[in-house]
Amino acid sequence: MVRHSSRIELSQKALTSNINFVRKKVGRNVRISSVVKANAYGHGIDPFVRMAEKAGINHFSVASAHEANEALQCKSKSSSIMIMGILYEEDIEWAVENGIEFYVFNYDRLLKVLETAKKCNKPALIHLEVETGANRTGLPMSEFTKSLSFIKKYGHYLKYIGLCSHLGGAESDSNKFKIDIQQKRFTDYIKISKSRKMNPEVLHLASSAAALAYPETRFNMVRAGVIQYGFWPGPDIYYHHLNEVNKTSDRVLKRIITWKTDIMDIRDVPRGEFVGYGTAFQAQRDMRIAVMPLGYSNGYPRAQSNRGHVLIHGKKAPITGLINMNLFMVDVSHIPEADIGDEVVLVGRQKNSVIRVSSFTESINLLNNEMLSRLPSAIPREIVK
Repeated sequence: MVRHSSRIELSQKALTSNINFVRKKVGRNVRISSVVKANAYGHGIDPFVRMAEKAGINHFSVASAHEANEALQCKSKSSSIMIMGILYEEDIEWAVENGIEFYVFNYDRLLKVLETAKKCNKPALIHLEVETGANRTGLPMSEFTKSLSFIKKYGHYLKYIGLCSHLGGAESDSNKFKIDIQQKRFTDYIKISKSRKMNPEVLHLASSAAALAYPETRFNMVRAGVIQYGFWPGPDIYYHHLNEVNKTSDRVLKRIITWKTDIMDIRDVPRGEFVGYGTAFQAQRDMRIAVMPLGYSNGYPRAQSNRGHVLIHGKKAPITGLINMNLFMVDVSHIPEADIGDEVVLVGRQKNSVIRVSSFTESINLLNNEMLSRLPSAIPREIVK
């Protein structure tokens, strides 16, 4: 098989450990929906869904019908898929036919959903998303009460699976006042729903941050995103955990992803010569430079130019010069054993050295999520123990 210029390895052991951690935090009576939007945060929907099912997950959240279709191709029959974002009108029939759950966040959508469900002679699986203060998507109270009446009237075709909302900024303690307001508003929606004798199967408000820091927001389902991939939603959430377990540090979360490539070529560069495009790097001494066969088109941030590192033979090799579209160079003058074809770790561990995702994000102001989700789907992913 023709090889790609880099490869990603995904640790089943790490994922299972992370899922077990979340399960212990939220309790066994709370269902965990694994958020696999953005190609499973860059890990790959296909391998990740199979790994998560092996770890005991049977519910997956995506951002679009396109992502739902990807998850549908690899999930087991017993698992469910929920679309939290865009579902085009022409795809509603596909969602109903395939038993895909989806958010409804405006009243008019229910009219089309009913029409489609009647045509399919199959109930649509609906989660009513309500507006609590994030002001992105969600039914305001006036449309929520209308929606409840409509669903009750056509209950044969409209199955009220869930009531949900999204907390804006639960990862930061500075937003607690806003989270408290949103939680109170969500509780009001629940009361109204119950008063009309309409009790959905699941109530879900919490994503990773809230699920860990705000127990009262867990209800009977949480949407676990970045936490399952081995990253804390933010420093405040990490400190909450440390206080709970009475520790000063805790590496309980395990990174799942390792990203690797191989040395493409090795060059001897005389003192005074420039490396790569422009004059961004000039050799101050005779140097030995290794060429990497990937660049920013492969998801490696250009902002790492002259500041990032890779691992070769367990040693850090600094990036020299500008990262190109599909090439970049590193200094291996201090690694005399480095040779063409040697394995290079871009993210992950090699011997006793580690390149963390935070090595990228802290220096160039990227979110972990942003860095990971930019990894091209074309990079092959392999599940390892």
